Amino acid sequence: MIKDRQFHRIKRLPPYVFQPISELRNKARARGIDIIDLAMGNPDPATPKHISDKLVETVYRPKTNRYSTSRGIPGLRKAQAKYYADRFGVKLDPDTQVVAALGSKEGFANMAQAITEPGDVILSPNPSYPIHAFGFLMAGGVIRQIPATPDDNFMIALDRAVKYSVPKPLAVVLNYPSNPTACVASLDFYREVVKFTRKHDLIILSDLAYSEIYFECGPPPSVLQVEGAMDVAVEFTSHSKTYSMPGWRMGCAVGNEQLIAALARVKSYLDYGAYTPIQVAAAAALNGPQECVEEVRQLYKSRRDVMVESFGNAGWEIPSPPATMFAWAPLPEKFAHLGSMEFAKLLIEKADLAVAPGVGFGEYGDEHIRLAFVENEQRIRQAARNVRRFLENY
Repeated sequence: MIKDRQFHRIKRLPPYVFQPISELRNKARARGIDIIDLAMGNPDPATPKHISDKLVETVYRPKTNRYSTSRGIPGLRKAQAKYYADRFGVKLDPDTQVVAALGSKEGFANMAQAITEPGDVILSPNPSYPIHAFGFLMAGGVIRQIPATPDDNFMIALDRAVKYSVPKPLAVVLNYPSNPTACVASLDFYREVVKFTRKHDLIILSDLAYSEIYFECGPPPSVLQVEGAMDVAVEFTSHSKTYSMPGWRMGCAVGNEQLIAALARVKSYLDYGAYTPIQVAAAAALNGPQECVEEVRQLYKSRRDVMVESFGNAGWEIPSPPATMFAWAPLPEKFAHLGSMEFAKLLIEKADLAVAPGVGFGEYGDEHIRLAFVENEQRIRQAARNVRRFLENY
């Protein structure tokens, strides 16, 4: 009977750790409770009008409703190459070094399918966005955890992993600005990593989804800016946060030709690419006016400042993140013994607030909560008032 069967890849995946929070939130809302949801990084600003207008315009061209191409239409790949040239000073061949993806998450997962053999060791930061580890677990790989901070501890862990892993690691995952910790890497750090990976024949897979959501730290660099990085690295970017296009599912992978070709080959069996009008609109986003990016950046900065101030006044000190749309907040001291999941449950039940438990990003995130800047300032202040009452009365 099917109900008695065990499926190998599913057995390797634990239950989705955010599900209990989603269920509690949904049950509370069904009872008419106003839950302020800061759990999911789901951007709420409107997609800029010129991007939506280009989508609508393109939809009415009959040929754009035909099958697209899994590599991405030439116009989008050229626009992505231009973005890298303008933003990072990195020259890319749009025909061989750029592939469009259905968001960076899909690109990461399919790259894992393309390069991973059963038992391959992947070095993945902890805490980190779940697909960085579980994409490779689904492909049959083995995860060895390394620190998420771009510092000497990272390099020490990298060296130990190469010395003591059997078999030798295949790839290392980078994610800066980081989801969930908001850490930002320097170009000097990337130089160290590239030098190390070239010496030990490792692949670099860099998630740069938050490249344009930065504040006082200034524009984050790309690992591909480092000389020699193109020999070992692929980088993933996303339209979701930069242009407030999360539901459009549009991103790109760029970098080493051999790795990009492997990803393109896997994708050619799985999809025909995003809907052509979406790709045309994505190209318009990259090629068009960029004032909208600065507006989004300032919106998140303003929300960040309100959250840090109002939650601090409520008795929950939250470090101010230098980038991304998230705050990575240590559990209040008197709740630290509970762990992030139980504290997140308490916030729904007692403060009408949904947050992401840090354990969802790896065991080393269990002392933290991730809060997303996805509600307006009034709602963030209301969440802080709810937290104050909860902390005072607990």
